[in-house]
Amino acid sequence: MMLWLHEWRLLARQRLAMVSLLLLALLSAAAVAAGLAEVARQRQVIERIQPQQRADEAAIARWASAEGDAGNAAYYTAHATWDSPMPMAFAALGQRDVAPYVLRVRALGLEGQLQESEAYNAELALPGRFDWAFVLTYLLPIFLIGLLHDAKSSEREAGRGQMLALMARSERGLWVRRIGLRTGLTWLAVAVPLVIGAIVAGASPAAAGAFLLTSLGYALIWTTLVLVVAREGRASVANAATLSALWLVMTLILPTLALLAINDRHPVRQGVELTLAQREQVHAGWDRPKAATMAAFVSLYPEWAKLAKVEGGFHWKWYFAFQHLGDQAVAPKVGAYRRALLARDAETQALGWVFPAVGVQYALHRIARTDLRAQLAYQDEIRGFHERLRRFYYPYFFNDRPFREADFAATPRWQERASQHGS
Repeated sequence: MMLWLHEWRLLARQRLAMVSLLLLALLSAAAVAAGLAEVARQRQVIERIQPQQRADEAAIARWASAEGDAGNAAYYTAHATWDSPMPMAFAALGQRDVAPYVLRVRALGLEGQLQESEAYNAELALPGRFDWAFVLTYLLPIFLIGLLHDAKSSEREAGRGQMLALMARSERGLWVRRIGLRTGLTWLAVAVPLVIGAIVAGASPAAAGAFLLTSLGYALIWTTLVLVVAREGRASVANAATLSALWLVMTLILPTLALLAINDRHPVRQGVELTLAQREQVHAGWDRPKAATMAAFVSLYPEWAKLAKVEGGFHWKWYFAFQHLGDQAVAPKVGAYRRALLARDAETQALGWVFPAVGVQYALHRIARTDLRAQLAYQDEIRGFHERLRRFYYPYFFNDRPFREADFAATPRWQERASQHGS
């Protein structure tokens, strides 16, 4: 213990090293504070939309029930859905920075409503929002390089290298303590603010612990890289230059080129193209023979076959039938879009085994449930809710049943999946 205290006293005398550690801690604290503020803002948006949603529904309920027309209720009511952030989302915002976490949907064709705010594949190795994951991935290696690149070479250049080797009880133990103390303090500079943030956010020990273990592993990887470069016995300046170039190549240049190659390998149509394709199919429904539309609809919902005949002009069951058929028409394109996104995501995950910066961010986003898969899961929940919504209205459309305020109260309500409430 005395030897560790001695190493601490030696490090404390190096003003630049102490300033560096303090600066890293401040940057980490700022990132945690910014993340907590963003998550709080998102929660406030979700909370604020719910009373407004109830007020909108009440107004439509009074009007639609007076008319007794279920079609008006289904057409005009926009149902709020939301995806609440998990407690650790403050540290790695991921997809929540670019993808919608609140979406109002109607009983009309769904795919156009979903794809208006398309899910972007997370470019996990590129600088994004300033959050704790950014500080860990891009800044922590720089500070480790600054603190460790000359840990041994500076002693040699000052003429103290051989003397230290002779005086130390164990030369290996000396460098283990010196390197271990600097690495440990650097890691603590980012870990302590994270722990405080996790406590404030109410995160589970398991989730916070996973973040800490991931960050510790990342710090040890970079410490190993620094030691491998420094063992060549070159000058401190040469070590710093080599390690800086390595950081640039390993965290920015090569990951960016690799992600561009992945995107080129799996081209993804823009969500707006899917929206336009779906709307074209819906608009074409106006000109398609009603009998053909209802026959296609009945093939999907045979329980309504006996009531599918449409006589005369406009009827809500025909209108909502071709709305749904518009979704079905673009389903193959939507499936291809989703498969391409997941293929990109899988290859990005594999890329993390080569480039630690990519792997760490991918892991943090997965733990915080702010990654692409979490966003797609939210869309799947919306699809399930939309299905329940349509099935609720079909008996009114096909049976010409009057729609009253009590019926409106029975309309399906959005409920987040249970997994959203724990972390």
